Amino acid sequence: MKSLVSVIRINHTTHNALVDKKITQLGPFISILIPAHNEEGSLENVIGRTQRVLKSLGNPYEIIVVDDGSTDQTCDVAYKRDVSIIRNYRNCGKGHALQTGFNYCSGSIIVTIDADGSHQPEELPQLITPLFKDEYDVVIGSRFKGCIEKGALKRTNLIGNMIFNFLIFLLSGKLLTDTQSGFRAFKKSTLSHLNLTSSRYEIESEMTAEMLKRRFRIKEVPIYCKKPQRPSGLRAFKDGHKIVRTILKTFLRRNSRVSGKRES
Repeated sequence: MKSLVSVIRINHTTHNALVDKKITQLGPFISILIPAHNEEGSLENVIGRTQRVLKSLGNPYEIIVVDDGSTDQTCDVAYKRDVSIIRNYRNCGKGHALQTGFNYCSGSIIVTIDADGSHQPEELPQLITPLFKDEYDVVIGSRFKGCIEKGALKRTNLIGNMIFNFLIFLLSGKLLTDTQSGFRAFKKSTLSHLNLTSSRYEIESEMTAEMLKRRFRIKEVPIYCKKPQRPSGLRAFKDGHKIVRTILKTFLRRNSRVSGKRES
């Protein structure tokens, strides 16, 4: 994995905030992780809006963009902003990008958000507030509890999501409405308990299944899903098959790490 990754820039200003007592007293340090592949048309807007929201909250934060082998100007767009940038030499998949980014996150709370403009950064507070209060370990933004703009999701993807949700319910007994959501927040401490192996779009389902298996406290909050500027690269049947296989494999394999914080 290391041979495929080029660390272009790490913003040390935000990292240094961790040791500044005056800043850390403001609240938890937040890491925003944005995986991006050919998103030059929407990335700058996503970063700018995210920065405005985080500044209004007053918490120390960092934003990390993982450019997953883009062939357009995605990396150049990110470089103009006050963010950390990690670049894959070639497209390795969303799962690989997220797992690479996790290694560089310094915050006690990690938020993942897509770069295509479908998620609304203004909804960040409702995802992270339950974590601030230690009411939950994971908060998932659910498109199906909220509102989906017309054309934001293909019909095949809607059906596939329902199948994945039902399969996870059968295996875990926990009913979630949006196990594929890429807009989620969780405590960094949960990562040490997860055995993540997915390199592509199945990563969200694997994370959800692992977190349920470890019995972390999970909450869903409604979010608004906007039509992305660029069509999703998710292939309904090919990727759908991988997601189903990953869900089954995750629940059937033995736990290799310490269990998480159990639900009350």
